[in-house]
Amino acid sequence: MPKKVDHHQRRELLAHAVRRVVADHGLGAVSLRSVAAEAGVTGGMVQHYFPTKEAMLDFAMRSASAQYGERMQKALSTLGEAPEPTAALEAVLTALLPRSEQERADGRVALAFMSHASLDSSAAEYLREGNDGMRMLLADWIRSARDASGPAATAESESDAPSAAAALLALTDGLAIQVLSSGLDVDDAESILRLHIAAVLA
Repeated sequence: MPKKVDHHQRRELLAHAVRRVVADHGLGAVSLRSVAAEAGVTGGMVQHYFPTKEAMLDFAMRSASAQYGERMQKALSTLGEAPEPTAALEAVLTALLPRSEQERADGRVALAFMSHASLDSSAAEYLREGNDGMRMLLADWIRSARDASGPAATAESESDAPSAAAALLALTDGLAIQVLSSGLDVDDAESILRLHIAAVLA
């Protein structure tokens, strides 16, 4: 009886290979040959699942994004079923700062795909949708944290939550870039982030 092929698993295998190539050599090094060599498969198999480089990059970008989602969910899960909003904010945002070697590799991949999105409208739209959802989640936590810390939030602080969420996400991205490229210590980056979270909620 022929062995059943798990096509999604094979696509993920190739996506992980793409991400390793990008992390080690940059987006320009991605090719049918380099991905096949990294994955330990034939070029024909790569081409079967991804007829074009664009299709391969698109799937790898989505796979990388899902991996970040899993990282944030793991950080949240340590807080229990109903996390306090301030703790949730801190857990999710600090989880985006690269600490381990694997997280640094993931960060290099994320930076490469952000750069790619600046020239590719489809990739830009995908990342925009993800960021919009993230900002909405952060804004909800900000509102809840403000409500929990004192009197009901004013109309001004309610309307400010989306901007505050956008600022925190942009700060987190910037700190992660500084850790990866400019030698900022990740503990210092986390301290800066926590200070800004506290200021937003004050």
